[in-house]
Amino acid sequence: MSQYQTPYEALGETGIRELTGVFYDLMDELPEVAGIRAMHAADLGPMKEKLAEYLIGWMGGPPLYANKYGSVCMTTPHQPYAIGAAERDQWLLCMNRALEQVAADDELKAMLREPLFQVADMVRNRD
Repeated sequence: MSQYQTPYEALGETGIRELTGVFYDLMDELPEVAGIRAMHAADLGPMKEKLAEYLIGWMGGPPLYANKYGSVCMTTPHQPYAIGAAERDQWLLCMNRALEQVAADDELKAMLREPLFQVADMVRNRD
């Protein structure tokens, strides 16, 4: 039996904001994700906020992103970037390592594994 119904119950808003901060810190630090880092502005602050707001709602919390920006379509904002399997995998590497660093338990990581892959794969626009 699960300890919690949603990832939001496990992490809360503070935990998701921490996860997002670690995610972008890793994007800045890991040479193997330079491809996706190059797709972002020098200042990652605005993206940290946007991704945190998106993930809070996506993980079962309040719909902060949708309330602020309307549509929660992830493909449109990613269209200008060439995103293939390599970029998807770089994103997932950062997210998986961020989950490790915020000490997410095995149940939460298992709960998120497939949905995170689906989100990352959904924004692919090339092979």
